[in-house]
Amino acid sequence: MSKNYYELTYIINPVLEDEQYEEIVKKFTDYIRNNGGEIDEVDEWGNRKFEYEMDKKSSGYYVNAYFSAPGELIEKLERALRIDDHVMRYLTLKYDAKMLRHRELQRKNAVPTVFVDEEEEEGEEDED
Repeated sequence: MSKNYYELTYIINPVLEDEQYEEIVKKFTDYIRNNGGEIDEVDEWGNRKFEYEMDKKSSGYYVNAYFSAPGELIEKLERALRIDDHVMRYLTLKYDAKMLRHRELQRKNAVPTVFVDEEEEEGEEDED
């Protein structure tokens, strides 16, 4: 059975106690593990403000999980997320080869900086 690499981001209701966040994160991490998935990393970003209100809330507790799993797991996992009253939103991304290469670089802290184009910056200064 082949496994794909996924990134799952989910947002938990922001009005819970700290130990409830831990329980929910553990619940979904265990769910992935117990259904043939292998957790690579779980990154809790904590409470973040939304640009727009969601479900009458202005913030949510963000969790990002990276894992490999058989494709059939995703449908079951998303159903579990959907029926959990504490999960406000979720998004699952299946990685392609390019995303996997980027993820490998991220892990090695070797992601190239692609945002700064020095020639453009110099050109902007000349216009002043």
